[in-house]
Amino acid sequence: MKKTVIIYGSSTGTCQSIAETIAQKLGVADIMDVAKVTIAQVQGYDNLLLGTSTWGAGEMQDDWYGGIKQITSADLSGKTVALFGCGDSQSYSDTFCDGMGEIYRELQGTGCNIIGGVSTDGYTYDDSTAVVDGRFVGLAIDDVNESEQTEARIDAWVEAIKNQL
Repeated sequence: MKKTVIIYGSSTGTCQSIAETIAQKLGVADIMDVAKVTIAQVQGYDNLLLGTSTWGAGEMQDDWYGGIKQITSADLSGKTVALFGCGDSQSYSDTFCDGMGEIYRELQGTGCNIIGGVSTDGYTYDDSTAVVDGRFVGLAIDDVNESEQTEARIDAWVEAIKNQL
């Protein structure tokens, strides 16, 4: 595996926990809070796994607003990016994992290769900007209402992306 970092934004600890689980399963040592990420750090990696929770009316976790500027200011040409997002498919069914969709949109035109799209099969929600061409742009997790599916979803996603990293 090429040099890989997992960058997350987490307000309650759920997204951080998901990031740590993914890191353990992939054997990735470098995990960073997006609030502390610099352009120079981003430049040093070939693979970026980016995770956010969704807040408010479908927004990225607060620290991502500054963090995404750091990430997109780096030269992302040729880098591989995989996204993961946390959401609540029952209470916020119309904005499920929209924060991940925001990050996806911010990365458009940066020259990175986004991998790790996930089928929407098995998810219950009304709408999500994280769905493009009928698939989630990354791993969607609802650890609030579907925690019994979290581990299997992470395992399937890790298996699907690991050979591309």
